[in-house]
Amino acid sequence: MGDPSGIGPAITVKALNKLADRADFTLIGDSRILEKIKGFKSLLKSKVKVISLDNVKVKGFKFGQVRGEYGKASFEYLEKSLELLRNKDIECLITSPVSKDAITRAGIKFSGHTEYFINRTGARHAQMMLLNRYLKFTLATRHISLNRIAKVIDKELIYRTALVTYNSLRMIFAIPTPKIAICGLNPHASDNALFGIEEKNIITPALNKLKKKIKFIFGPLPADTAIQKAFKGEFNALIAMYHDQALIPLKLTGYDSGVNITLGLNFIRTSPLHGTAFDIAVDYKSANPNSLISAINLALKCALNQRKV
Repeated sequence: MGDPSGIGPAITVKALNKLADRADFTLIGDSRILEKIKGFKSLLKSKVKVISLDNVKVKGFKFGQVRGEYGKASFEYLEKSLELLRNKDIECLITSPVSKDAITRAGIKFSGHTEYFINRTGARHAQMMLLNRYLKFTLATRHISLNRIAKVIDKELIYRTALVTYNSLRMIFAIPTPKIAICGLNPHASDNALFGIEEKNIITPALNKLKKKIKFIFGPLPADTAIQKAFKGEFNALIAMYHDQALIPLKLTGYDSGVNITLGLNFIRTSPLHGTAFDIAVDYKSANPNSLISAINLALKCALNQRKV
């Protein structure tokens, strides 16, 4: 259910009330917090199984608070989910938003779900893909500052990111012959090294290596051009060099349908394309579950595709 004090409990209850009959769901969280959300009692009457860790102090609890104790609780839900995955009690995982700040306040080193799953599962080449109904982006870099990006990207990173995207498009999205474009880092993809050397020295050599494995891969293209072409359906996915290169067009073109999926794991994991929304979590009655609904539907679709591989 994500951070107990965030928007997660509300959107989780709302989404599961709409989708409870689609699969055998297990809800991990704290039932005493979930009881505060209208509709939770009806979930208990459905086939949704609830695992309550009872790890939140109910006395004095308020929605919309960034606290270490709530961060610790949300981290424990993740740990429980991995236990269930290891025991094959569940087949895929959908995570409601957690707060990196709150988890860090609990004394736990945490930079994001993707990094967490890489560390816990040993899936060294796992990558974050962000998508909506119009666009799919895999991020070459994730939660790092802009002034570090040019220092971090290298040929091997670009190669691995594109390859895991290609394999995932084929295996879990069931696209037989994916078409992928790699976005440039610099304006106009550097215009032949006029605005930077990363395209010439890093991206193009990686692209040449990728062409030996992927029939339809293009780039480095100016990001605006690549995004426009993908929006028109010319590419199945894009490789973005940094976080906001992907997030801005995604949220402009389909915020409600946005989903985060972790590629390269041995299970399907998705989440909504928004955060804990502490600023509106107090007014949980108006919480919009659409992004989480999209995340659940995508997880089910990908899990079924994965069964066929």
